[in-house]
Amino acid sequence: MGVNIGQVVADINKKTAVFNGMQVPVKVTVDMDTKKFEISIGTPPASALILKEAGIEKGSGNPKADKVADVVIEQIIKVAKMKESSLLGKSLKEKIKEIIGTCNSMGILVEGKPAVEAIKEVNEGKYDKEIREEKTELTAEEKAKLEEEKKKLAEEIEKRRAEFEAKAKEIIAAMAGKERGAIKAKLVEAGIPDKLIKELLPVEGEAAAAEGKPGEKPVAGAKPAEGAAKPEAKKEEAKGKEKKK
Repeated sequence: MGVNIGQVVADINKKTAVFNGMQVPVKVTVDMDTKKFEISIGTPPASALILKEAGIEKGSGNPKADKVADVVIEQIIKVAKMKESSLLGKSLKEKIKEIIGTCNSMGILVEGKPAVEAIKEVNEGKYDKEIREEKTELTAEEKAKLEEEKKKLAEEIEKRRAEFEAKAKEIIAAMAGKERGAIKAKLVEAGIPDKLIKELLPVEGEAAAAEGKPGEKPVAGAKPAEGAAKPEAKKEEAKGKEKKK
């Protein structure tokens, strides 16, 4: 097209510097007559930007109970500015609250607090100075503190999982021979996370295993669900149908 490729690349690098290390959509529009070009940069989802700021690969699988990282208001301001054109809020302050809301669904703390509390503090004006100055940079000390907090949260999640797993196995052992539904109800009552229940109690009793359903394993001592036909009964039923033919 006869455009200056070096200049195009330089302009793209400049406009995407804030997204360093991330995949970002770039659109180059060229005027064939004048050879002038315009570059427009898209932005990744807010959740992807938050993950990058938090230094983690994914959010929490159980955001209400397990918090996986902590970010500070400067990082929230940075993401809000990156997504400024696609957020609903009229002011930067309102857009910041939208980003904090996204942190809530990902199990990420803001200034060491759950999102609801952080939004309340924003409303009270606690971070007005940072918002007014549009502060987005962190000191080395702040970065180190966030890394320590992230490690601490990860350790707490592992400790909590180990406690839940031990409690769940104790309940399953104590209810050996009971129907799966009853065991599951007891696990739920004990506050065992659903994900862990599915790992430790994966099948609808021994009937599913006898039928050879893929990916299902029997729970030791668990009875088949009520109404489930035994393998022998199914064989007899099949023979009966064959005779009628």
